[in-house]
Amino acid sequence: MRFISCILLLITASIYAQEKPVEQDTTMVKYMYIEGDSIPVTEIELDEVFMMPNLNFKDKDARVRYIILRRKTHKVYPYAKLAAERLEELQKRLDKLERKRDKKKYAKVIQKYIEEEFSAELKKLTRTEGQILIKLIHRQTGKTTFELIKELRNGWRAFWFNNTASLFDISLKREFNPLEVEEDYLIEDILLRAFQNGILDKQLPAFDIDYYACVDKWSGKANTSETKQ
Repeated sequence: MRFISCILLLITASIYAQEKPVEQDTTMVKYMYIEGDSIPVTEIELDEVFMMPNLNFKDKDARVRYIILRRKTHKVYPYAKLAAERLEELQKRLDKLERKRDKKKYAKVIQKYIEEEFSAELKKLTRTEGQILIKLIHRQTGKTTFELIKELRNGWRAFWFNNTASLFDISLKREFNPLEVEEDYLIEDILLRAFQNGILDKQLPAFDIDYYACVDKWSGKANTSETKQ
């Protein structure tokens, strides 16, 4: 697929910087004073934990479709997560470059690198996996793949790649909307379960998603009071 190269552009920012981020201590030490003595009190920030509803399927075919969707989502999510991370890093580095010529030179280096490192893997994706990846890129970056290509390259290439992708029934303008699209809701459900079970590394979406509102619409089993901190 010729449009694969545009996705590749999103999943790496540099061939130079591979520094590991400094791990931050999530604990904060405060002091409670009792009769003149200071006693350290440690606060620990806990991640939000969702009380996931039981999965109920109307028939065997629905269950099989969910299992297949889960397998494909688990496969492509790491690419979308990497796209968000690299896009953020790319933008930071481009902002540091003042001359337009330097930015173009930097972009060419990136393009060569991604073609060598990621092309072979992404070309193995099936059509449906590519569709899921497009949606998840929007979930993780807040922008459609079409918008990202337009920003990183130019409008004409974004249009051309979108038309090429349409031959494979993949729109680069597709958004992730679990409240309006049932498959997107199932993908969100799959991701949250995978995060809580430690199957996938958690990365927050670029925009707010009301999971329980989605559950309420698609299965009628939402209970927002079950969200725990």
